[in-house]
Amino acid sequence: MLEVLIFMFQNYLGTQPQLNAADIEEDFLAQELSQAGFDHSDIAGAFDWYKQLRCLISQPYHQYLSNPTSFRVYIDQELERIDAESFGFLSFVEQAGVIKPNERDLIIDRAMALKQKDITIEEVRWITMMVLWNDNRKKDYLFVEDAVFNPKGLTLQ
Repeated sequence: MLEVLIFMFQNYLGTQPQLNAADIEEDFLAQELSQAGFDHSDIAGAFDWYKQLRCLISQPYHQYLSNPTSFRVYIDQELERIDAESFGFLSFVEQAGVIKPNERDLIIDRAMALKQKDITIEEVRWITMMVLWNDNRKKDYLFVEDAVFNPKGLTLQ
């Protein structure tokens, strides 16, 4: 399913800043994805996943209670499916001010919604880009895009 989402993002959503999935006729896009060789169940799953992402992003942001000594405790299911490198990446982009705590939790939610058993940093980086893109955060998106395509990784300067 993630392959479908990445294909949609690279070929439709991420290429045209003014365009989002709501602007694309779902039947047309499903046909295009099918012609590209994707399975119908993966296409339907990708559409549902993306619609849920859009719904969650549109929810009002509730400021988390800030306490410098507080930290996020991950549940066993998250720790079993998402690798440690991904949690390190999320911590890095949160500390760098690229994402907020609620966005971190949204990224984790969307990662857990994927069908695959194991979630790697590659998937988490793509989800992070999709979240930032759909929240019209192009500057932050470019920061994470560099993390996806830069083999040297990210560093704060």
